[in-house]
Amino acid sequence: MNLVLSDAGKHLKFAPLTLTRPVGNLRMGILTNDERWKLLLPQASIFYDTEDYLSFKFEETSKADVTINATVIPDEKFAAVILALKDGEELFFGETWLAKKGLDILTKVDYSDSIVILENRWDIFEKNGLVLNSDFDLLTKNRHSQKLSSSNTVIGNPDFIFLEEGAKVEAAILNTTSGPIYIGKNAEIMEGSIIRGPFALCEEGGIKMGAKIYGPTTIGPHCKVGGEVSNVIFQAYSNKGHDGFLGNSVIGEWCNLGADTNSSNLKNNYSKVNAYSYESDALEKTDVQFMGLIMGDHSKCGINTMFNTATVVGVSANIYGGDFPPKHIPSFSWGGSDGFVKFELAKAIQASKAMMGRRGVEFTEGDLKIFEYLSE
Repeated sequence: MNLVLSDAGKHLKFAPLTLTRPVGNLRMGILTNDERWKLLLPQASIFYDTEDYLSFKFEETSKADVTINATVIPDEKFAAVILALKDGEELFFGETWLAKKGLDILTKVDYSDSIVILENRWDIFEKNGLVLNSDFDLLTKNRHSQKLSSSNTVIGNPDFIFLEEGAKVEAAILNTTSGPIYIGKNAEIMEGSIIRGPFALCEEGGIKMGAKIYGPTTIGPHCKVGGEVSNVIFQAYSNKGHDGFLGNSVIGEWCNLGADTNSSNLKNNYSKVNAYSYESDALEKTDVQFMGLIMGDHSKCGINTMFNTATVVGVSANIYGGDFPPKHIPSFSWGGSDGFVKFELAKAIQASKAMMGRRGVEFTEGDLKIFEYLSE
């Protein structure tokens, strides 16, 4: 069965995170949506219906058996309904389109169970707790955790802590009263760390000594994180290795936050935040009070960088200097509060190849096509 995850017209809604990936490849909870579908329907082949320039890296197909709205976060109940769809049926939750089977649609079917649907990019951190709990159940069902070292202090139910093979946790305080704690394969929480669930540290990830982490937080694969973090999602291969506060934020892949980087997540007057929209190319009023930093892939900032509430950083930006930079920093920008110049494409590629090479990951032809498109 060919399963196609459709952006459903929401490509720019989740930018800058989706400037380099389809909506179906966003991480929240513990998994990306395509990883979730591979677990739920292992017999399916996963494809994407996304922007043309992303198809160099994320495979499309003209032979879709079932097309699914990628803003829907699936669970076992939803997957069962997808399997039961008949040719010509189209699935809706109220007025929201969820899925269809075949090309010729004849019958509308209503989905009546609860479901998580992403509407805006801040839903990624606002709904992370719901999805993390669901992913924890999905990944740990009928499985046994590796033994937790006696050097740790557990507050709450120890059954809500799951360690995959090779995970290491020593002399940490783990609190599950607000949600589960998942430690991925070969991941490590160093001594002195204080973790309050719901929390996920994915494969090969690391938490530095003395870190303070409030859930719901997700540290993606191969990320290294320290300091104080609250309700943040790191996609993968990104670093915040030092002290500094980050809250209510989403950080893309291959990002690096310099030592003592801090991001405000609340306005001084406690009002709802304004955030940059890639759809309107302007600041727009949102319906949320807390929002920190949204940073696209391959972007970096120097030591002591200060980000204002609801700052949006594009892809492959390099930020440094004193004072607050603008609330929107376009892709391929180089500079800070004193102004920006264009980060030349050749130099941006060189920097990304160097960072990826340190982790043994190739900068592919697909990555190059995406960089070339965005740099224009």
